[in-house]
Amino acid sequence: MKTIGIIGGGQLGLMIAEQAHLLGVRAVALDPAPDAPAFRVCDDHIVAAYNDAEALERLCRQCDAVTYEFENVPGDILIPLSEKYNIPQGYKPLYDSQDRLREKSNAREHGLQTPRFAAVDDEASLRTAVRELGLPAVLKTRTLGYDGHGQMVLKSGADIERALPLLTVPCILEEFIPFDSEASIVMVADRERVVSFPVGRNIHRDGILDLSIVPAAADPEVLERMKLQSERFMRACGYEGILAIEYFIRGREIYFNEMAPRPHNSGHYTIEGCTTNQFRELVRYLIGEPLQEPQLVAPTVMKNILGQDLEAAREVEKENREGVYVHIYGKTESRPKRKMGHITFVGMTGETYEKEWADRFVR
Repeated sequence: MKTIGIIGGGQLGLMIAEQAHLLGVRAVALDPAPDAPAFRVCDDHIVAAYNDAEALERLCRQCDAVTYEFENVPGDILIPLSEKYNIPQGYKPLYDSQDRLREKSNAREHGLQTPRFAAVDDEASLRTAVRELGLPAVLKTRTLGYDGHGQMVLKSGADIERALPLLTVPCILEEFIPFDSEASIVMVADRERVVSFPVGRNIHRDGILDLSIVPAAADPEVLERMKLQSERFMRACGYEGILAIEYFIRGREIYFNEMAPRPHNSGHYTIEGCTTNQFRELVRYLIGEPLQEPQLVAPTVMKNILGQDLEAAREVEKENREGVYVHIYGKTESRPKRKMGHITFVGMTGETYEKEWADRFVR
């Protein structure tokens, strides 16, 4: 029996391990939290910091292949491990995604359209960038930002003063795109092929994904172009394994926003909404099995469950409705805006969700 290792024991690690078991594969996770959700289902686990080189090496030694569900694994540790052990995705997609300036530059160099952007390190370079890009614009920290953290929209000159505290670390200023919608695509690639999951429309609240609606309501030609250019991008960069890309859609224009070389929140709908899912195809890639092309089972809506929605989600779970799948991640501490689970509604459109379900959750 093969064993995969997962650097990170959050909900993504949990769902990777669940799919590994369905394929007859063992799973071992490493995470600094002794109560990490993935530990409940893994065959073994290691409690250690992500920068603990000895613990990471111990994980690699006991596994046939290793992946990561946490994006900020230090490169000075992971790069030498990639040379000694089987970490099939390697470090490059992780490295390219860890710095927003590097990420945007890499996307542009490999044929994707991005918002205009400029590096910002201090007040002077911020003011220069504002003059070049205009307002509104979005100031973001180059590293460690997630779910709306580490960024600020600048709408007027007065916002520049309020943004200065962000400049304690290197930042990037990006042109603000008045988009019609946000969308994302998840792909898994091996040396033979790239398989893509259907593009979903994403709706955020307070910088955190709230809903993914599949299929995305957009021009079919635009969605097909997004799929083809994403697959070309993955191949041109030499990436393998799993990759999610988020885009802004404005009219017929598509703008790269960001990418993640791991399973993606917007792809959770695939567990029940597709004939195969993002976690299963990642495991297939890791153990060297042929990838399967996913097909959408039916229109699907995925609702993120944050701390403030947890009780409502538990009530939905008790109702045991057909086509409604409640996933609670088992985190020991619930707090507002923390991702505690998700609900997948298979056979449902965004319009039906708004009419029949939206009022049951915090808005």
